Amino acid sequence: MKKISLLILVAFGLFLACKGTHNSSDAKKLTVVFESKSNSTVSGTATFTEKKGVVTMVAKLAGLQTGLHAIHIHEKSDCSAPDGSSAGGHWNPTFKKHGKWGTGDYHKGDIGNFTADVAGNATVTFSTNEWCIGCGDTAKDILGKGLIVHQGSDDFTTQPSGNAGARVACSGLIK
Repeated sequence: MKKISLLILVAFGLFLACKGTHNSSDAKKLTVVFESKSNSTVSGTATFTEKKGVVTMVAKLAGLQTGLHAIHIHEKSDCSAPDGSSAGGHWNPTFKKHGKWGTGDYHKGDIGNFTADVAGNATVTFSTNEWCIGCGDTAKDILGKGLIVHQGSDDFTTQPSGNAGARVACSGLIK
């Protein structure tokens, strides 16, 4: 009888260990609102969620011109300039050349291109384990940075910014 009770206790312990302790309350979340820049009508929000070491960004945008646009994380959360220039250049804590995420050199802020539909709407989803929300690691922490939407697309070649054109929306990544 003691052996059966011990086996049940061990099995129950293994069940709890395998189940894990992560739940939805373990996630960090940051939602920001875009400001129109460069005389555009672009609006929208971006939500960053960090769960189990992966940050997922979902940006929902409206008021864009139909076609390709770039989105990048920039150095500063300052969106005060009418053209968004106060956000500085691309966030590049590892001092790499500008490029396409996951291919050779790239800035940590080089998210990439997305397509706006004929109504000017777009949803951009991006996930990485190379970012964190408020962890304090200067090579990963997105807090205090700016999120910029560009008028054109990133060519992934032109240094240091990809020649993506005017900054049509900006949001500071602050809590």
